[in-house]
Amino acid sequence: MLSPSDIVPAASADDRQPAAFGELFKIGIGPSSSHTVGPMRAAFAFMCHLEPRLAEVVRITATAFGSLAWTGKGHATDKALILGLAGCRPDDIDPDFADDRLAGIVAARCLSLPDGRAVAFDPDRDVVFDCVAVFERHPNAMRFVAHDANGEELLSEVWYSVGGGFVLREGDTEGDAGRVPLPWRYGTAAELLALSAATGRSIADIALDNERARRPDDDCLAAVDRISEAMFACIDRGLDRDGELAGGLGVRRRARQLHERIQAREAGNDRSPMVVMDYVSCFAIAVNEENAAGGRVVTAPTNGAAGVVPAVLRYYRDFCGGEPDGLRRFLLTAAAIGGLIKRNASISGAEVGCQGEVGSAAAMAAAGLCAALDGSPAQVENAAEIAIEHHLGMTCDPVGGLVQIPCIERNAFGAIKAINAASLALAGDGRHIVSLDAALETMRQTGLDMQSKYKETSLGGLAVNVTAC
Repeated sequence: MLSPSDIVPAASADDRQPAAFGELFKIGIGPSSSHTVGPMRAAFAFMCHLEPRLAEVVRITATAFGSLAWTGKGHATDKALILGLAGCRPDDIDPDFADDRLAGIVAARCLSLPDGRAVAFDPDRDVVFDCVAVFERHPNAMRFVAHDANGEELLSEVWYSVGGGFVLREGDTEGDAGRVPLPWRYGTAAELLALSAATGRSIADIALDNERARRPDDDCLAAVDRISEAMFACIDRGLDRDGELAGGLGVRRRARQLHERIQAREAGNDRSPMVVMDYVSCFAIAVNEENAAGGRVVTAPTNGAAGVVPAVLRYYRDFCGGEPDGLRRFLLTAAAIGGLIKRNASISGAEVGCQGEVGSAAAMAAAGLCAALDGSPAQVENAAEIAIEHHLGMTCDPVGGLVQIPCIERNAFGAIKAINAASLALAGDGRHIVSLDAALETMRQTGLDMQSKYKETSLGGLAVNVTAC
């Protein structure tokens, strides 16, 4: 069944419930957290709710709206919806066999239900992309409908994919799903810094204390370690693979070739002064090529921005002498900052453009690296602010609706910016003019002002000025 952490809680004006670690980092599949992971989770949840009336079901339909419709084909939204209806979840499906599972459903033109029955299912008829209807609550809307033999509706639900793989059902009471009393509550960066100053605890300590209230103590650090291991594994897979990415743009994987070239130069004692930056870029590209290929990635905080945090985390491990405790401090701090962004601005490209995806990831990575390198809480907040400030206004304009151009390279730039932001913050004493809270409010307002064609619809920017061939 769907766990409470799969349902995004709303933040009311007086709510100070910090986000859980798992709300920012979760293991899933590519190419998109909002367009692939979220729809699969929503479809799976719908089937769970349908269980009491399964015996009456003869037809199921799924309709995607808004950004999910405009770029759904390129983001494999139809594939995700079908697999979710078939009982698959993004955190446990093997991405290497997902295509085979989908092909079987399409070939048989039927869907197996949890009770063992099979009902007729034609993807061309039963999965619909509606580019006209608009939902006020969020642009990434889906509607699932189950019909009986007389064509009557047995169950109809509207779901929203609100970024980072989170889903929210229309009509649900928001704010209480999965809530537990927490030792530390805050809703802004200023409140988080005040808590840290009053208690003497770091941002990572505060985040870990709250996690320990949510789950058994031994599980908390194990969950953090699983995320870092999954991130490093994704980098390694990306560095080991080559070939052309699917989708028709003719984009070839570059991470393996770049990595081999860097290593060959070093072996020949021809060490470039840019070698560390080259490695970081290579790590980020490796992750996002895996994501574009539908591989297993960690949303950080989204799939489209999945390469930034792993690349900077690997930089810390490989070039800064990073130890396990530092890796944990990095990710816990990054999650705390990501939670503030998600609450007070957005991590959804469909809401605020890529400033909310790569920008958020860069801020999380900058904060995490600063903390891992023993930066003070004030320096950590400064690092996150610098990274956000210099991503403001970034549009989400994927060419061909695919998470390839400019997404793959954009992650490399986000990682480099994050390292630079952490370095600048560490060079200071934490005092600065623009606060993280001010930067987040600016991101929120910029997203509201941004035209919808720049919000993951592929109707503006590079998506219309680059000819797909």
